[in-house]
Amino acid sequence: MLQQHTASQRYLSTRGGSYDFSFEDVVLKGLASDGGLFIPEEIPTLPSDWQRQWRDLSFQELAYNIFSLYISEQEIPRDDLKDIIRHSYSTFRASNVTPLKTLDESKNLHLLELFHGPTFAFKDVALQFVGNLFEYFLVRRNVGKEGKNREHLTVIGATSGDTGSAAIYGLRGKKDVSVFIMYPNGKVSPIQEAQMTTVLDANVHCISVEGTFDDCQDIVKALFADPETNQHLRVAAVNSINWARILAQITYYFHAYFSLARQTGSDNPQVRFVVPTGNFGDVLAGYFATRMGLPTEKLVVATNENDILHRFWKTGHYEKDPVHGQEAEGGLTEDGVKAHSEGVKETLSPAMDILVSSNFERLLWYLAYGTSQVEETNRRRMEAGEKVKGWLNQLKSEGGFGVSDDILAAAKQDFESQRVSDKETLDTIRSIHSQQLSSAHQTNGSTNGESAPATKGSEHNGHYILDPHSAIGIAASFRSIQNNPSAQHVALATAHPAKFSHAVELALKDVPDFSFETVLPDQFVGMLDLEKRITQCKAEWQAVRGLVIQEVEEELRGLR
Repeated sequence: MLQQHTASQRYLSTRGGSYDFSFEDVVLKGLASDGGLFIPEEIPTLPSDWQRQWRDLSFQELAYNIFSLYISEQEIPRDDLKDIIRHSYSTFRASNVTPLKTLDESKNLHLLELFHGPTFAFKDVALQFVGNLFEYFLVRRNVGKEGKNREHLTVIGATSGDTGSAAIYGLRGKKDVSVFIMYPNGKVSPIQEAQMTTVLDANVHCISVEGTFDDCQDIVKALFADPETNQHLRVAAVNSINWARILAQITYYFHAYFSLARQTGSDNPQVRFVVPTGNFGDVLAGYFATRMGLPTEKLVVATNENDILHRFWKTGHYEKDPVHGQEAEGGLTEDGVKAHSEGVKETLSPAMDILVSSNFERLLWYLAYGTSQVEETNRRRMEAGEKVKGWLNQLKSEGGFGVSDDILAAAKQDFESQRVSDKETLDTIRSIHSQQLSSAHQTNGSTNGESAPATKGSEHNGHYILDPHSAIGIAASFRSIQNNPSAQHVALATAHPAKFSHAVELALKDVPDFSFETVLPDQFVGMLDLEKRITQCKAEWQAVRGLVIQEVEEELRGLR
């Protein structure tokens, strides 16, 4: 029993078969042995005077206060945690890490820029931290050990574009870590692929899978559950199935709230967060922030045409409802979109082209727990786990499941949803670009007077450029504003527009003097011409297992 840990610092599985894990356990394991995802036994509540205490803290200081609620000081001492946080966010181009910008003051519409990390995507906020956590735990475990006695971590991840490069940049060159990233062949943008495959560090391995992102995600889960894989390797996850990914993302909801409070002069601004999401991890972090006590008016789930989440909030049924053949065609091949018949609609926002949202399982557990009539805590937790396991088995065997009216009502308390088409995505990019930004928008994300610098590529002659994923968030915000015009709306900008340049060019091709090359970040110039290292593989988990075991053995032979 972890006696010195609070309930929010001990972890259990969403499927009821694993209990009483430490933070280090869940970070290094990634996935529970019963196939479930780890969650804290309880969501912590904020200190009574948190708004006064935290209002003027930096992003890093906020992160420390939030992380400390979920990580025992007996596991990571205070000064060590502060060092990990400081190191993780030293790589960001914005001094305040995730600046807030106003797009339309009259509509109370703001954009939370999450793409100032090394790979220009929101995944950096979490994966810089996760990479440093892996290193911290391994260094501590390997003190005084040499050769084969050293613990070695094999990190396995799946990506629809941005997770892969963020994980690679967070783990490249780290001792005692091998990282394997699978991505669907032909279904990520050229820049996204180049960001992954041009990293030539010996511990980095990119696998191009003949299939979809969902295939890659299924392979990850199969490898974690496979006894032979676990006999040869100590595997860890970087996908948002890893709890540390969710934890790290909680910070920017609080940071945005305080930025908004300073800007509006309100001690308690009414805010709606609008989150473009595919795998449900980003918006789930907002749910944890809300449950902790952040006064969120609503979390708006913004999907593209792969709308399984939107349909759940409308009907209470979570169903794959696959699309086949010609109906799946769409998007731009140049940005990583290639139509196929595996049930995923190909869109202009390929990072969200996901059929099944893995992190939704975590929300289902809390909904089942919160609506249970069982009073005894442990029995209630077990009941919630059994419900989730039943739903997920039904999803696997029947392609979907439905929930009771009380669970759907509970889901609607914190969330609503919007579905955005490709046409609306392009229209939104054009609409936002047509507006002239005021000079005041530059300082909205400031902390203690610091201004947020303009990022090359996100602005053009005083006009803002959205990537297609962020445009989905803005389009959904416009609809949400109609429902509640008095609320401040914060849409999350998840990627730099240069990562999906062809969709942006399609939207802005008729704009005079617009040329994407003139606003391309320096880090992307010439990247497509660099040497690449890629391994091709079929969408079969046994084939990937053989490849991973072989590569790790060869890597270790070269190190020892």
